[in-house]
Amino acid sequence: MTETLVPTTTAPHVGRPIDRVDGPAKTTGSATFAAEFPFPGLAHASLVHAEVGRARITAIDTAQAEAVTGVITVLTHLNAPTLRPAPKFSVLDLSTIVSGTAVNYLNTDQVHWNGQPVAVVVAETYESARHAARLVGLTYEELPATVDFAAAESSAKPQKSNPMMGGGGAKGDAEAALAQAPVTVDQRYTTPELSHNALEPHATIAAWDGDKLTVYESSQSLPFMRRHLAKRLDLPEDAIRLVAPFVGGGFGGKGNVWAGTILAVLAARAAGRPVRLSLTREAVYRTVGGRTRSTQRVALGAEPGGALAAIIHTSVTRTSAVGGFPEAVTNASGHLYAAPNILLKQHVVEMDLLPNAPMRAPGEAIGTFALESAVDELAAELGLDPIDVRLRNDTDRDPLSGTPFSHRRLREAFALGAERFGWSARTPQPGSMREGRWLVGYGVAAAYHPIMMLAANLTVRLAADGTVIVRCGFHEMGMGGATVQAQIAADALGVPFEAVRVDYGDTDLPTGPMAGGSMQTASVAASLLEACAKIKTSLLALARRSGSPLRGSRADAVEARDGGLYLVGHPDQGESYASILSRAGRSHVEVSIGSDGLGSKLKFMTRFIRDQRRWVRAASGAQFCEVRVDADTGEIRLARWLGAFDIGRVANLKTATSQMRGGIVMGMGMALSEETLVDPRHGRIVNPGLAEYHIPVHADVPPIDVHFLDDPDPTMPLGLLGAGEVSITGVAAAVANAVYHATGRRVRDLPITLDKLL
Repeated sequence: MTETLVPTTTAPHVGRPIDRVDGPAKTTGSATFAAEFPFPGLAHASLVHAEVGRARITAIDTAQAEAVTGVITVLTHLNAPTLRPAPKFSVLDLSTIVSGTAVNYLNTDQVHWNGQPVAVVVAETYESARHAARLVGLTYEELPATVDFAAAESSAKPQKSNPMMGGGGAKGDAEAALAQAPVTVDQRYTTPELSHNALEPHATIAAWDGDKLTVYESSQSLPFMRRHLAKRLDLPEDAIRLVAPFVGGGFGGKGNVWAGTILAVLAARAAGRPVRLSLTREAVYRTVGGRTRSTQRVALGAEPGGALAAIIHTSVTRTSAVGGFPEAVTNASGHLYAAPNILLKQHVVEMDLLPNAPMRAPGEAIGTFALESAVDELAAELGLDPIDVRLRNDTDRDPLSGTPFSHRRLREAFALGAERFGWSARTPQPGSMREGRWLVGYGVAAAYHPIMMLAANLTVRLAADGTVIVRCGFHEMGMGGATVQAQIAADALGVPFEAVRVDYGDTDLPTGPMAGGSMQTASVAASLLEACAKIKTSLLALARRSGSPLRGSRADAVEARDGGLYLVGHPDQGESYASILSRAGRSHVEVSIGSDGLGSKLKFMTRFIRDQRRWVRAASGAQFCEVRVDADTGEIRLARWLGAFDIGRVANLKTATSQMRGGIVMGMGMALSEETLVDPRHGRIVNPGLAEYHIPVHADVPPIDVHFLDDPDPTMPLGLLGAGEVSITGVAAAVANAVYHATGRRVRDLPITLDKLL
């Protein structure tokens, strides 16, 4: 997967394939992750999980556990510190979205799913804690539980909408148009439950100092987590500090507050000493929500020439009786293709299972599998090229609302991808391409993910020596966030990249946005650019008062470069930062952006609603894959992959390419191997670990070629859109479509396993 990365930008730093600043620390092992911070007197905790579904605990026997050498305490609902209930969702307080569940851990005798933590053991060593946890005896009164999705699907109810998540909608009479269409496809597609498998399992170290709490946490949502903990513990926010300098992957699973975090905090308070709680892989599966299961209907009606007359996309997903994340499964179907008649409906069924949670491109990842598979089926029915059908229904306005797209380059992405992939070599007939015993198939699908921004507070300090410090409590999960923000600051202030230091990953810093929804980079960039502009204004004001060559110059006639301010078009007329600050008797200039008050929240909501009315913003792309299928055994091998994407301006070519490849690999797992198996009798996850839950390994991943249009969105800071999630959308459909082209077998139920081809 090697290639020469060639930037298209002429900017000094933004867009360049600059190595990530945290690379040396991570590759040498000096990076400190959440579970690795040293504390004197550190104790260790281990969870005790319920082995039944819905139930009430009638008795707990902790005697054997307490007798284990080194055990400090065993916490249950009979002796745990008091915890306030989790807050309910409110659009006026976005921190409420991180409540993983509504369960008041160890403050209730109720069991809501098989695997719920019902006790925690604290001991001197990790081994003692794990051993003692197995000795805790529990007696239950079992209660009726809904754990079989297939049986519960018929009881699904319409999914409630909110301003932060769309998906439903209607235009015209889609059912009537479908009935009258000359060519139709009407199929059912299913996707399974999926579990999070970040390289770094969830981990927490909690340390109390009186009523002050410090938490080292593998989190992608530090500010929201702090507010959540403050509410649960009845503490002021400034009494809590969360630290996460490095996060070993998140993908949505580390955006919520789960049992491990809460119980580590309670255990540390009860034990009177710092406590580390590192989840095992099995504990992650049983306490951290993953992607919901889904059943979907996609029906398309078209004219013989390929123009769509009707799009119908309905879904049933599941949440939990104690929480869960309703997903916008049909969202892409309302934006990708023009049709005079559209019907989108989403339904959910509440179950007695671990609440589901966001997982890379929640909704769109599984929704595009169904939609883009159906478009491929329609192309086959029409006898047209699958790309031609998509392009004939492309649009520059949102099909449902008529709102213009702020940026729409899907057609160009398909053209670039088709050329680079060699799509013209594809012969249309399924099974018509072969190399020896391998049947060869080409598949294609569209990628789509909406874009939005959150508020970001930060400070920027420019010193007389030309060094810059950016301080913002955002997150680094491997995407190169600190590197990109340093590039942006370097260009905005006209200093070398090496002169910029970015501080992040700590709630003692100005409040940053959560790393979710592909919005962290643009959100921070917006505030960073504003701060840098104010610094330049402040410096120009200082220069005007001090006899500078810039005296009398307008702000729009001055640019930052070469470590100072200079007149645009006049490289020799200006002054260095050192000179300006020295003459003014200043060692530095600093600017802060943002606030955490009610005014800031109202400003964000006002901007969010206004922008929704003005534009539809989205990243998009085209996914191309080649598969090889053994004609005798049905073995599937991915031979090569190419993705062509429009993510607006590319901030760092190297890190963006890495992001896209990571999402594509995650989509490959969804397509071919990943599935969380839930026992339909007892609700227990039966494959909770990497030995039984199969994610792609190196041998499964082909060469992945990534290309960008690198075309800025004029409505976004620096033209940035988002790169984190669009890359997984369409992947599963591209694989399924390639398998069909190779074999003639249409697989509509993920994952695509051998039994579905034989």
